[in-house]
Formats: sequence, C-alpha cells, structure tokens
Amino acid sequence: MKKLLLLFFILLFFSCTAENNDGSDVENDPTNDLTIPLSLYQKIYKTTSDIYIEGGYVYINTNGVPDHKSPYFLGTEWETQQYAAYDGSNPFVTNFNLNPNRISALSLTFKIPISPRKGNGNNPTRMGEIGVSLNGVPFYNQYAGMNQPLTREVNSFDQYNGHPAPMGPGQENGTSGRYHYHMEPFWLTQNHGKNGLIGFLLDGFPVYGPQESGRTINSSDLDDYHGHSHATSDFPDGIYHYHTTADDPYLNGSGYYGTPGTVSQ
Repeated sequence: MKKLLLLFFILLFFSCTAENNDGSDVENDPTNDLTIPLSLYQKIYKTTSDIYIEGGYVYINTNGVPDHKSPYFLGTEWETQQYAAYDGSNPFVTNFNLNPNRISALSLTFKIPISPRKGNGNNPTRMGEIGVSLNGVPFYNQYAGMNQPLTREVNSFDQYNGHPAPMGPGQENGTSGRYHYHMEPFWLTQNHGKNGLIGFLLDGFPVYGPQESGRTINSSDLDDYHGHSHATSDFPDGIYHYHTTADDPYLNGSGYYGTPGTVSQ
C-alpha cells in the first residue's frame, strides 16, 4: 500500500511540473486556451475583401502591394502616386542596389489558425510567404534565395525595408515581383510604434516590433523561434509572440513556434 501511495505522488509531481520542449511550463502557458478574436485580425487594414473566420481559421486576402512609397514602383501602374527614389535612410543598407524586379499586384489568401498552440518543434518556414503584416505585405524568413544569408540581398531593400522578389515559375509577368519584408517593416513601426503589433505569422501568433517595456531587444532576449510568452497590450492575459530585431534572424528563428496554416494564390 505504501509503495502504491509513493508511486501516486511521484506521478502527480511530474504531471504538475510538465514542461514544453523550450523549458516553459505547459500548464501555465497562456497560449493553451487562447482563441484570437476577429477584431485583432481586423487590424490588418489593407485587404482585398473582408476578413472572416470559418472552421477554426481566419481568412485574410491581400494583393501584397505596399501602401508606402518605394523605388520599386518605377515603371508600374502606381508609379505616378507611389514612386519615390531610395532616400538613403535604411540603416541596414550600405550600398543600395535597385534589383530588376518591380512590384506587382498578387492575389494571396492567408488561412491562419485562430487558436494557435505550440507545435511539435518540426515546422520549418519555407521560402516565400510565412505571414502577413498589417498593410497586407507578406513576411519572408531570414534567408535570401537558395537559403543564403541576407548579407548581399539587404542592399536591395528600400527605405521601408522591403523589396520585390521575381515571380515564381509559371506565373505571369516574370519581370515583376512579390514585394515582402524579411526584417522590421519601417513604415509600420513608424506608424504603429516600435513596440506595436505589426502582423501575424502563419501559425497564428502575432509579430511585434523591436521594442518592449521601453527598451530595444535583440535575438538573445528571445527563444530559438525568435519569440517569448507574456502579456502584451493586445493580449493582457499573455500570449506567445514574435519580435523583429536588428540582428539575425530578424523576424523568425528555427521555424514556427506553432503549427502553420497555409497561404495560396
């Protein structure tokens, strides 16, 4: 009888101290019972149709065209209103090089889980869209083409820290491109605050700017996925969230913290 009681208390102890793979307390993880309301996803203000929820997912449709000026509007239908030469203000750029691609209108549908949960730790990001920013421009991961560092490609980023990639095989107008951000989108952090919500990744978790509690953070303040869990102004009960930082990996680390939805066009 004593042995059975001892075994019971041992099992109880370990069940109450269970942890996630990253060392965080599973039972006290604020993400466990979270469902993000439609009103928060509706902060994404530049869409091509209404944002709606269906079957546990939020659907967000965008054309990926930024609402700020860029040298990459040169020669496009938006040139008169939106073209601006590079102004030298991007601190990541040492020798600006306008790449040959130009901004094109896309037709992107982001399908994102509204009840994000920690994944199994084996959900790497892909080349291409990994999330959506508040102005409908996609987020990309920390790599250039062929999974190379951004060291050279960063010199093609415009004053708002984005640039267009070529269209993929089989897509129309191969000389034009898919505008996106790999790093902090300066237009959004200028208008929504360095500590503000700037978008969501495909796993449903939010992305914030590079400041928190009055200080600028870097990658060493974050976990391997480039985020952490605690309360934010949008989620007072706490949530796992990503941050942009000035150092590699900039926006996302070792894949998604949760299980990603999809993006299609």
